Amino acid sequence: MRLKSLLLLILVTAFAAVNAQVDRSKMPKPGPAPAIKLSGYKLTTLKNGLKVIVVENHRVPEISLRLLIDADPVLEGKNAGYVQLAGDLLGTGTKKRTKDEINEEVDFIGASLNTSSDGVFASAMSKYADKIMDIVSDVVMNAKFNKDELEKARKRLLSSLAAGKDDPNVIASNVTNALVYGKNHPYGEQVTEETVKNVKLEMCENYYKTYFKPNVAYLVIVGDITPAKAIKLAKKYFGSWQKGAVPKHKYNQPEQPIITKVAFVDRPNAVQSVVHICYPINLPKNSKDVIPARILNYIVGGNFTSRINLNLREAHGYTYGAHSTIVSDPLVGKFDVSWEGRNSVTDSSIAQALKELKKLRTGGVKEEELTSTKKYIMGSFARSLESPQTVANFVLNIERYNLPKDYYKNYLKNVDKVTLDEMKNIARKYVKPNNAYIVVVGNADEVAKKLKKFSLSGKVDFYDVYGNKVIPGAKNLPKGLTAKKVIENYIKAIGGRANMEKIHDKTTIMKGNIRGMNFTFKLYQKAPNKLYQFMDAGAFQTKTIFDGKKGVTYMMGQKREIKGDRLNSLKMQADIHAILNYDKIGVKTKLAGIEKVNGEDAYKVYLTMPWGDKYTQYFSKKTGLMVRQVIPVTTPQGTFNQTTDLSDYREVKGVKFAFKVKQQSGPQSIELTIDKILVNTGVPDSLFEIK
Repeated sequence: MRLKSLLLLILVTAFAAVNAQVDRSKMPKPGPAPAIKLSGYKLTTLKNGLKVIVVENHRVPEISLRLLIDADPVLEGKNAGYVQLAGDLLGTGTKKRTKDEINEEVDFIGASLNTSSDGVFASAMSKYADKIMDIVSDVVMNAKFNKDELEKARKRLLSSLAAGKDDPNVIASNVTNALVYGKNHPYGEQVTEETVKNVKLEMCENYYKTYFKPNVAYLVIVGDITPAKAIKLAKKYFGSWQKGAVPKHKYNQPEQPIITKVAFVDRPNAVQSVVHICYPINLPKNSKDVIPARILNYIVGGNFTSRINLNLREAHGYTYGAHSTIVSDPLVGKFDVSWEGRNSVTDSSIAQALKELKKLRTGGVKEEELTSTKKYIMGSFARSLESPQTVANFVLNIERYNLPKDYYKNYLKNVDKVTLDEMKNIARKYVKPNNAYIVVVGNADEVAKKLKKFSLSGKVDFYDVYGNKVIPGAKNLPKGLTAKKVIENYIKAIGGRANMEKIHDKTTIMKGNIRGMNFTFKLYQKAPNKLYQFMDAGAFQTKTIFDGKKGVTYMMGQKREIKGDRLNSLKMQADIHAILNYDKIGVKTKLAGIEKVNGEDAYKVYLTMPWGDKYTQYFSKKTGLMVRQVIPVTTPQGTFNQTTDLSDYREVKGVKFAFKVKQQSGPQSIELTIDKILVNTGVPDSLFEIK
């Protein structure tokens, strides 16, 4: 017992002595940052110039292949989109295999294969390494394009563009890139419906033949394979790939605006705005500023506790989240702060964001910010090394961007070395709130005027969805033209008021396809305001009836009554003669300007419904015909715009109707072909009875 007591006394005394030497009121100093060891990889170059990177990892019996073409980006001009389409066509057939054969072979071994304009990515079980390498090499070296596949790819791209025109974030990205980089730069030029329609098969073929060369390519192999075997397979399947000269390009260097400029894209039905504060920066991948700039980005808006987010979200409740990016790039980088917020606080949120940026530029960062951000970056960096893909990307970056060979080995040390003075200099160098583009996509009537104060010139510039400058409002309209006159011209163009008033009932039969499912759509309308519509997609059928007062929908055996604004909208749709009587039924109209719709000028008319919804209709300047209508649609997932394009007008009993209808609802695109339009056939009242 005495021995135990003596040992306890010694331990207590020793602990007290240690405690006496430690000041617990101060945080202990962190130890030195460790050096990182990149291991488990092999880098070699084949005789044809193809660089092969192999990262060995046997935890999972899988391998992945990435074939990357590292060539200068191409300025595509009036044919913008052909490079993307060339990437889509890659893998749709080779000199040895058809598209179906490629798909069957990939599926048979449970693999995946994806292509793009800068290469191929594939993955498979490691026991099929030989087979997947064979397929990938065939796709890369022996691609064969055909017109049918081009048309399919073109249709998909056009559908994507149509969806993007109703997505405020896509619009903001388009305009941001156009302004920051310039439309004569590969990063800023716009892919539009017109440019995609210009693309020819030969353009895609020439891109592939010009740029897919081994001497500008990397083959990255990661997974359950030894370097020796991987390199042997690379030589076997890619060794015969012929190298060749690949063109280098020069571009105009984007510059920051001399003064801050405000750019606005009007979306009349928007209830909130998408905002970007952005400008180009010169920050190559191998710049010594990249690491402190990354730290700066985390402090500005790179994580939840960043300054911008704490201000806009936590302190003021203007947004659910604000973010920033500082992009390093061999050609030109970008600084960008972005968020979404209510129309009523758009100007206030911009003011607070600019305030934070100016404070950062003049005052630098605080010591606790720098310390906590370093810890966060160092921790996430260490965790990322657990992935073999990360190691592969590090090796690839060293080769592509001419980084020092020990760049990642000393990465944590270099993060730890960054000082407060250095951060102050970096903030002054890259934070330029007085030389920025403030891009806003939102409701001009509610927001635009409030933004003039952010521009030194007191001016807000307006742009379309592709970053083309437009003149807002009635400034570019013929003198004396009004919304009522535009609508009257439309009535004349389709046959005149007298002929329209002769229509007592109308039957429309359409066919379409949604998500690969064919359907037939029948619409019956009867004056003054009765409607019956029936959609038949085989196993799925829906029916909607409006009897003049009450509306119901029948779906999946369920009957649901339609109420509220949706009922008001249905009543408007049921009225064959609604456009003849906008004043009488309480629809307010406003002529908003001229915009391009599918390549032609169209008068833009705002409609405010009696229940408050706002519609937008577009009428061809040349023909007077309605070419587009945009209406808000409310669903359980939220409110979005439904865009309907109208074309192929044909005369039926003295009145012209659109026989081609293309509808875009969020990401969903539906193209309808009208088989028949019948008028005055004596549609019975019994059809509209609700049972």
